[in-house]
Amino acid sequence: MTSTHFTAPLSAHSPEYRGRFAPSPTGPLHFGSLIAAVASYADARHHGGAWLLRIEDVDTPRCVNGATEEILRTLAACGMQIDGKVIYQSRRNDAYHAALDRLRRQQQVYACACSRREIADSGLRGIEGPVYPGTCRDGIGDKAARAWRIDTRGAVIALDDAVQGRITQNIEHDIGDFVLYRADQIYAYQLAVVVDDAEQGITDVVRGADLLDSTPRQIYLQQQLGLPTPRYLHVPVAVNAAGEKLSKQTRAQAVDAQHTLPALTAALGFLGQQPPAFASVSELWTWAIAHWNRGRIPKTRALPAAA
Repeated sequence: MTSTHFTAPLSAHSPEYRGRFAPSPTGPLHFGSLIAAVASYADARHHGGAWLLRIEDVDTPRCVNGATEEILRTLAACGMQIDGKVIYQSRRNDAYHAALDRLRRQQQVYACACSRREIADSGLRGIEGPVYPGTCRDGIGDKAARAWRIDTRGAVIALDDAVQGRITQNIEHDIGDFVLYRADQIYAYQLAVVVDDAEQGITDVVRGADLLDSTPRQIYLQQQLGLPTPRYLHVPVAVNAAGEKLSKQTRAQAVDAQHTLPALTAALGFLGQQPPAFASVSELWTWAIAHWNRGRIPKTRALPAAA
């Protein structure tokens, strides 16, 4: 079973363009996440498209109380206007269940009884840690199911990213049969994002390159579920002096919602857009939307935040 995908070209002005920003409410919006928000917003508006917001709170144990409201306030202070209603993954378990059930009926997923320790002991290493060797593909006997995995035998995905270029991944060898429903009874990010992008009619996914290695898995799921594949654009992620991605774990500072103009200007500069000085956020966006140029985005997965 070999799967291949090539992205379609984007016309200069596509009325069908539907983009989105999908933060996880694990903390306030920081400079690293602002870069993804700015890129997705500028790209959508430049192409005359819609910009939707989805709160990716399906992994409820990681969510922080009040973070969603703080993110919404910061985006509003940044002058980013959301189209349509905000979608919350935590309210969409029925949709994820239906997708998993469809894959189960198609015999493309299977129950897995393996523990993390057992998988780690397999000795197989991939691009994101241990590769699941397919131990439970032929059944789990009288063991209790811990998770549900999708069969990836023969799955090879190729995509043309608008910034990062051609990406090819042998999912079986690089990742293994990945989890769609976790042992803690939470639907996995890979399944949730595919179902949500399809339901929201997303045509263009603009996000950080830290998610680039996830994209082939998402395309594979789209194919198995008979869902459309969006176009993809992955911008560099901001890293600190130690080379670590800016995040809550690396103590990234929250964007100051009272003074967003400097942060927005810095984000556009990080994305290679070379903005001049502006007196207001509205002036900045007028310029940024008109002059947005994908060709100026650095073709790398990561850059220092101060670059």
